[in-house]
Amino acid sequence: MNHRPVRVGPRAAVALLLVTLIGVAAFGWPLLADGQSGLAHSRDAPWLFAGLLPLLVAVVVATIADQGMDAKAVAMLGVLAAVGAALRPLGAGTAGLEPMFFLMVLSGRVLGPGFGFVLGSVTMFASALLTGGVGPWMPFQMLAMGWFSLGAGLLPGAQRLRGRAELLMLAAYGFVGSFAYGTVMNLQGWVLLQGMGQGISFHPGDAVAANLARFAAYCAATSLGWDLGRAVLTVVLTLAVGGPLLRALRRAVRKAAFEAPVFFGSG
Repeated sequence: MNHRPVRVGPRAAVALLLVTLIGVAAFGWPLLADGQSGLAHSRDAPWLFAGLLPLLVAVVVATIADQGMDAKAVAMLGVLAAVGAALRPLGAGTAGLEPMFFLMVLSGRVLGPGFGFVLGSVTMFASALLTGGVGPWMPFQMLAMGWFSLGAGLLPGAQRLRGRAELLMLAAYGFVGSFAYGTVMNLQGWVLLQGMGQGISFHPGDAVAANLARFAAYCAATSLGWDLGRAVLTVVLTLAVGGPLLRALRRAVRKAAFEAPVFFGSG
């Protein structure tokens, strides 16, 4: 029996769209602000976090309502988030080596985009508590990791693509997605840094194209090697243990009856 990721129903799609729009605005608004706006992500982070948590709950509730699933689905999310949070400290601070990324790729592939988004966000939240990494950057990390896992759930061939071809696709996504995650998070921190040099500093109020050119130079100069370490480790782990782990996740999902129809009767 082939497993397919949990589909995103209409209510879950609306919740995901809302949280994505909020996230894009949170990351990108400094690029459109004038020079007197008093940029400070440390100020908007609590508001972003306050808006993000109910939307994450809404995604889970809407997905369960659309698909007729029970508490076992939420329990599986909790277990995977705990494992991911435990994996993160193993490589934190060492050349960008973060083993949790490969687990998010595989889990997003199996659970689908809606649950993948929630899993990525909750895992980052749990790992921040575990490592003491709570700060104004945390809600931005939650969003970025949520998008990373969501993307894995949107990859093609969910029902028929298996074996080496699937692993290669997931490894390629993990490689590209690791750089994308690092780039998005760079944007959050870059707008707060001043005095780094005319060619890489953020200039509030300048044209968006000019600031984006400086941002590209900043990424190349400061984080390219870090992101490469993360991307290479994600590829290696996906190819090395991805096959058995995918089978285990799919077996667990089948036993949890994620896709079993629910009937209501009078007795």
